[in-house]
Amino acid sequence: MYVVYRIMKLIIKQKTIILFCLFFLAFSVVLTKEAQTQEIITADSYLKTVSERYGGIKDYEAHAVIRSGNTDMTGQLSFLNPSFLRIDFNRPAEQVICFNGELLTVYLPEYRVVLNQEITHRTSVATGASLASAQGLNLLIRNYIPSFVIGPDPVPLDTGSREDVIKLRLTRRTVSEGYREIILSVSPDSLLIRRIEGRTIADALVRFDFTEIKTNLGIPPGRFIYDSPASANVVNNFMFRDTD
Repeated sequence: MYVVYRIMKLIIKQKTIILFCLFFLAFSVVLTKEAQTQEIITADSYLKTVSERYGGIKDYEAHAVIRSGNTDMTGQLSFLNPSFLRIDFNRPAEQVICFNGELLTVYLPEYRVVLNQEITHRTSVATGASLASAQGLNLLIRNYIPSFVIGPDPVPLDTGSREDVIKLRLTRRTVSEGYREIILSVSPDSLLIRRIEGRTIADALVRFDFTEIKTNLGIPPGRFIYDSPASANVVNNFMFRDTD
């Protein structure tokens, strides 16, 4: 019973990270789909300039560091347009998050458990997972207002950092959004997202850092098919049970 209890606690903790992974995935698709050119440098126009940059990216890899509360996770992220995402973790070792456009799979090696969740347009918007859909993307564009955190000029990524970024704040328009505020840190030279920080309605902070980004590598769709260990236990539809 103790092991089951630990697994359930870990599943609950993983939900925040997984939902943010899906939010990140949806935002990447937004950037790809909404490319436009603007001359006036406003937060909205700068976001669309970044969008134009992502419009030419078919796939990419990056080293990702995910922080949720006091937990740090690191791994190799792969993204394939329009909606494939995979993170192979080295901390926790062998953990995997994989989304192939329809099925989200999470492997927790500590307990040898595979969590599966089908993602469809019928999934409740309140959960946040439906952001990985056409309806969710439209909601994302409509329900967040961009502004510069300080201004359009580069600022240090962190206090005392030698790395400069342009920071954008996305503020939700409606209370139905799972993240009340998103901070994007964009590298001014490459126009690639260096960091995403999301603050939930419960004031929890989730942060993605991306380094060593490599684009247009010709990543095959087969990379996003995860073959789980035969000995692992499988839990289906773990995110949206009736008891949640």
